[in-house]
Amino acid sequence: MTDPRQRPRRGQGELEALVLSALREADGPATAGWVQERLGGDLAYTTVITILTRLLGKGAVTRERVGRSFAWTPASDQAGLAAHKMRKVLDAESDREAVLASFVTGLGPDDERLLRDLLDQAHGEGED
Repeated sequence: MTDPRQRPRRGQGELEALVLSALREADGPATAGWVQERLGGDLAYTTVITILTRLLGKGAVTRERVGRSFAWTPASDQAGLAAHKMRKVLDAESDREAVLASFVTGLGPDDERLLRDLLDQAHGEGED
C-alpha cells in the first residue's frame, strides 16, 4: 500500500524548470532559501541546492558568493536550456551528420521553413 502523504515524484526537468521560473521572477540574484520559499516550501532546501548546482553545471544559472551562501541568477531561459540539451545529445553521437539528417527529415513543413529562415539569418543571407 502506498503512503498517502507521499507526493507524486517530479522529473528532474520539471524541477529545473520550476527553479528557473522562480529565479526569473526575482528582482535580482536570489538565494536558494528565497527560491524554496517562492515555490511554496514544497521542496526541501537541499533539493533546491541540488537543482541549482545542476543548473550551474549546465550553464543555465550563475552564482555569486553572498556571506556564507550563494545568490543565483538565471543565465538562460527555457529555450536556451533546451538548446543546451540538444547540443549535448548531438555532441554525444559519433555520426553528427546522421543525427542532424534524421532530425531535419522529421521536421514538419512549418518547422523546416523556420529552421531555414533561422539559418539564413545566422549566416546573414536573410538580410535585405
